[in-house]
Amino acid sequence: MSGLDEHQRRREWIVASLFVFVISAITLRLSGWLGVARLRSWQTVGRASSSAMLLFTGSSHFSALKHDFVAMLPQPLPKDVRIIYLTGLTEIAGAIGMLIPRFRRAAGIGLVVQLAAMFPANVNAALKRIPLRGKPPTALWLRAPMQLLYIAVIWVTAINDVPEGERSKRVRNPLRR
Repeated sequence: MSGLDEHQRRREWIVASLFVFVISAITLRLSGWLGVARLRSWQTVGRASSSAMLLFTGSSHFSALKHDFVAMLPQPLPKDVRIIYLTGLTEIAGAIGMLIPRFRRAAGIGLVVQLAAMFPANVNAALKRIPLRGKPPTALWLRAPMQLLYIAVIWVTAINDVPEGERSKRVRNPLRR
């Protein structure tokens, strides 16, 4: 491998899903600072950024990438494109559900379970060097923290979030004034 190839691979370590997540968060938070009241909360920004990322990744399950995703499926799962379609649909549904207060918590729980369940496919791809778009898979040293970041943000902004109208029903901490 030439030095140029190695340099190019290092530059490509930024994963598209992380890029979408970070750019969405920056753009939405900036909008909040510029006066969009709904986007002043980090809870809302985290939830919306997660939704944007999940809409992006979920829709990729219906693109030419679906064949790469099938190759990533670990044993004993069958190499069946329907699994990829199903996970894409659930990512998209979860992304939308997180934005609807009534479905937020259930969507968050489902997404956390799905992200945890899908992690072995990412490990399988990294260990077996299964390419994605003809390029090496995301290294585990990057993929594992990314997956934990997505799970943590969804946990804090969707599962652990309490809708505005429900805040008064929460048990109050007797130590807080």
